Amino acid sequence: MTSGKVVPAEAHEETAGRFDDLVDAFVRLRDPDTVAAFLRDLCTTNELDAMGQRLQVAKLVDEGLPYHEVSRRTGASTATVTRVAHWLRYGEGGYPVVLRRGRR
Repeated sequence: MTSGKVVPAEAHEETAGRFDDLVDAFVRLRDPDTVAAFLRDLCTTNELDAMGQRLQVAKLVDEGLPYHEVSRRTGASTATVTRVAHWLRYGEGGYPVVLRRGRR
């Protein structure tokens, strides 16, 4: 079970348990190959592509690139770039942690 404010605020009680289970499943994975295998089992190709694109957008926004340049480089819509930029700055803090750890 997760602790703290991990479950999205809009999650209903019945979906909160599923979210906790998913988080716990990722926490138990220890190596990149297992994470990759689980993601491929869990998500469609389009879902994986969309998540990868959002991470790429977050990296470029974090580097300070203008939104139109981020959109051009990633192929993401300006709405997606704006949404990711908002989550990067005002979200739950996941993007900043991932980006910081990626720079080590």
